[in-house]
Amino acid sequence: MARHHQDRSGHDSPVIVWFREDLRLGDHPALHDAAATGRPVICVWVLDEKTGRAPGGAARWFLAGALESLRDDLAHHDVPLAILSGDAQTLITDLARRCKAGDVFWNDRVEPDQAAQDDRIEKALEQDDIAVHRSMAMLLRRPGVLKTNGGKHYQVFGAYWRAAGSAGDPPDPLPAPRKLQGARLPHLDANIILDPASLRPSHPDWAGGLAETWEPTEDAATERLAHFARHELSDYDGRRDDLAAGGTSRLSADLRHGLISPRQVWQATQSTRARASGFLSELGWREFSYDTLARTPDLASSNLRDRFDHVKWRRAPAELKAWQQGRTGVPIVDAAMRQLWQTGWMHNRARMIVASFLVKHLLIDWRAGEQWFWDTLVDADPANNPVNWQWVAGSGIEATPFFRIFNPVLQAGKFDRSGEYVRTFVPEIAKLPDRALQTPWEQPDDVLSRAGITLDKTYPRPIVDLKGGRERALEAYKNTEPA
Repeated sequence: MARHHQDRSGHDSPVIVWFREDLRLGDHPALHDAAATGRPVICVWVLDEKTGRAPGGAARWFLAGALESLRDDLAHHDVPLAILSGDAQTLITDLARRCKAGDVFWNDRVEPDQAAQDDRIEKALEQDDIAVHRSMAMLLRRPGVLKTNGGKHYQVFGAYWRAAGSAGDPPDPLPAPRKLQGARLPHLDANIILDPASLRPSHPDWAGGLAETWEPTEDAATERLAHFARHELSDYDGRRDDLAAGGTSRLSADLRHGLISPRQVWQATQSTRARASGFLSELGWREFSYDTLARTPDLASSNLRDRFDHVKWRRAPAELKAWQQGRTGVPIVDAAMRQLWQTGWMHNRARMIVASFLVKHLLIDWRAGEQWFWDTLVDADPANNPVNWQWVAGSGIEATPFFRIFNPVLQAGKFDRSGEYVRTFVPEIAKLPDRALQTPWEQPDDVLSRAGITLDKTYPRPIVDLKGGRERALEAYKNTEPA
């Protein structure tokens, strides 16, 4: 969507590009259209923590690097980037007035609060006779475009994705502007200027592993996408669930913060499209999740299925903390939770395993897990994160049945057959033989002794009996109907 208005300020008036979840120069419709005007450009990004969901700690770390990189990339074109903090409506409208901008360009957001704010800002700017131009860049299609023959939103992913396939391919991505002309920023109050470095944790600085794992720049994201498409995509379906193989794309953080666009990802898959259907369906799930978020403001806080409002979740802070710290005594769960803490990322299969363990074996509210992921994932996404947690819990759209409870030992046997994943992240049990690695609590003393393990000292016993936890979860689900 774009709306074009008569320029009120003359051909030389500057234009503003408001960056959001699109921290790149390539395939950036707002920047592309602004550059096409031939007029001086001012770029701005705003941290507005009162509108939409404020980013968690790991996402803020990633965001800091992405903003610094974007600022440097724009500086090569002599275009300033104002990085601000505060109420976006006040800051954007004030900046537009003070620099006498004729036009403001942005790519729309989807979170309901943010989308509503965009509408308010557009109205305020138009009252000042400042033209607003809006595009969609964070998704292949706008939420709500795909509907059933009856005009309803899709509730089942398979039907949604088939409809998307019938709707045709998305447009090709746009190239980065070759030429940009920068405009001088007006004087800005120091109280609203944000130093991206301030987004990084400092007391304590727990993000050392993030810096070793991620390079949050557009160039690095483009290289990650190209490497995946050339070397790993063709075997994606065969390796995606191997926890130690690294067969996933690891593009989720780049997509979340807009270092690459979904259209760029789509285009990169086309040479092997027939073999990329599994990977593309993951991109489709992201689209489906945002389609759900757009009409569900409380997606991260309320069950989509009312029946789950009657689940009697346990208050077990010690068990929750053990889960967070990777000290549950169940190796595959602990490996995944430590991977999350150390790298800010977790393999998708592992996410399902640890979520099922928390919600079902421990019977702890899915919202506690969703919040932990929100704070510790560099790719913490306001749509995917709660949709996936509700999927595991059984409380959401296209949800897995509640009685489907992953046995973590069996899952480890399928997806960490060599034990490499567990040995990497739970080194204190690494000397156990393969047959004993996933169940140290079942091993005789001599096996533990040879591996240097003393249960409850060097490694904990399980905080829950797996069979008993499963039965407790099933019983709790039976009692979810209102009295």
